[in-house]
Amino acid sequence: MSTPLTPPEPEREQSASEILGAALGGAARRAGLDPTETGATHKVVWSAIGGWRGILESVLPSLAFVILFTISPEPLILSLGVSVGIAALFTIVRLLQKSPPSAAIGGLVAAAAAAALALFTGRGVDNFVPGLITNAAYGTAMLVSALIGWSLIGLAVGFLMGDGTAWRQDRRKRRAFLWLGIAWAALFFTRLAVQLPLYLAGEVAVLGTLKLIMGLPLFAPLIAVTWLVVRALYPRAQDAGAPADS
Repeated sequence: MSTPLTPPEPEREQSASEILGAALGGAARRAGLDPTETGATHKVVWSAIGGWRGILESVLPSLAFVILFTISPEPLILSLGVSVGIAALFTIVRLLQKSPPSAAIGGLVAAAAAAALALFTGRGVDNFVPGLITNAAYGTAMLVSALIGWSLIGLAVGFLMGDGTAWRQDRRKRRAFLWLGIAWAALFFTRLAVQLPLYLAGEVAVLGTLKLIMGLPLFAPLIAVTWLVVRALYPRAQDAGAPADS
């Protein structure tokens, strides 16, 4: 008599936290932030910002808009068109070189949306509205998730390290991810606190300049701190007894 076949167990449905963690972790890995990989901190940060190409893609469209608008506010479409054109050029170059275009495409979409809004209202300062909204949304998400014990940083790291949501049962990790979340929220809210009054005052040149200053120069150090904290929480076996990365 043959043994009856046992029906396969149904696959466990992923929870919302697992889906979100996978999405955040995948984005972090594509950005070069994978704690399971080797590499000195400065190399990881350089990879996360995209190297020289990433810096140019992040800075040049906004810089071109600020310079051209300051020289000649009218016609508005000139400064906006050059800004969007530069972002489009970076995207085309990436596509031609078959390199990951996600960063450039994101920059192009953001530049195009901001330009469309500014053209619709006829106010150059409205080119910065999407950035203000982004800072408010990211800051709120980081702060709320950290305070309720579901830090977005923790979810991303948990996926990358194969830890899932087990870090929530570790007091040390949970506290670390709480403070990392607060630190990231502080970055976004600081940008908003400085830039929103300038937007309301219509100070396009000053707002554009401070947006650049408060961009990568603040983002890179916080990436480094986050990387070092995560590496301390999840030391690799081969790192035991080895000096810390510089």
